[in-house]
Amino acid sequence: MPEIITPSQTVGPYFAYALTPRDYDRPEIFTGIVATPQTPGQRIRIEGRVLDGDGIPVTDAMVEIWQADAAGRYAGFTGFGRVGTDAEGSYAFETVKPGPVPGPNGQPQAPHINVSLFARGVLRRLFTRIYFADETANAEDPILALVPERRDTLIARREERDGRTVYRFDLRIQGEDETVFFEA
Repeated sequence: MPEIITPSQTVGPYFAYALTPRDYDRPEIFTGIVATPQTPGQRIRIEGRVLDGDGIPVTDAMVEIWQADAAGRYAGFTGFGRVGTDAEGSYAFETVKPGPVPGPNGQPQAPHINVSLFARGVLRRLFTRIYFADETANAEDPILALVPERRDTLIARREERDGRTVYRFDLRIQGEDETVFFEA
């Protein structure tokens, strides 16, 4: 029997799951609700804007996140969400603050959220991370250490608003304050 070449998966690890969430009983994926009220951990909101090189809002981008749970585990926690930007280029996710996960050579990584950005004019997704300004573990994180001069573009600022913890994280596609994007 001849070999059949199959296409590689270019988006994911949750390709079908994210594109057809109702088939998996997860229609909330597109609402930005990543963690249910029953999910253990500190409830947080991630919000920001997607901006182009001139600081103009990108109104038709899609922001996707994938994260560990509060104990730093991916297994057993969906930790996935996807939202489009609005007329101001804004996006938001409701989730829990992730715990530290093992990194290269088993060295712990600071708590972070993985982010993929899809937007007009972007032929391949852009991949970055959200780190948290109030984490002392940032000082020893092996990935943040790779970009010492630009690490501020990866750090979400904490605010307390109406008794809720909100982390602000803007994604800048180009320009002087361009977000650090990684090869993935």
